[in-house]
Amino acid sequence: MSERFASDLLFIIIVLLVAAVLGFLIGYFIRKPKTIIKFVPEPAGEGSPEEEKDAEEEVPEKQITGEGIPEFDPETARALLGRKIVQDDLKIVEGIGPVIEGILKKSGIDTWKKLAESKAENIRSVLAAEGQRFRVHDPGTWPQQAGLAFKGKWEELRQLQDGLLGGRARG
Repeated sequence: MSERFASDLLFIIIVLLVAAVLGFLIGYFIRKPKTIIKFVPEPAGEGSPEEEKDAEEEVPEKQITGEGIPEFDPETARALLGRKIVQDDLKIVEGIGPVIEGILKKSGIDTWKKLAESKAENIRSVLAAEGQRFRVHDPGTWPQQAGLAFKGKWEELRQLQDGLLGGRARG
């Protein structure tokens, strides 16, 4: 009786181990990203003449200049936003947390100015490249918020963020 019990128990343990390994492998390959997309700007002056011609016809991206921008004043920012503000901290943008800040910095968007100059579609593709769980985020207002922070317009930023929930317009 005990010999039969031992052989049955061994068989059950082996079947469970095989099932666990198969489950792990299936889960690993399902969650593994299919493609890797990196946001890499092309160096200026390179490309075919056709691409350069197309680039000239495109509407230029908005550029934020440093002219007329006040010096960063953390005390004013703290008074208006109610929390400590560090210059170029992307987490002050509604909808950006520590993980997304790391993703943006890894892709080269590491200042308020760069975020303000970015297009929401480009930010969305950077997030999508990092996995399925980041595709739910809507960066539509992130450049606008970053532009206000870069320009030191803290009151306007606070008013804009009061109307947002997780970076999206309420309603």
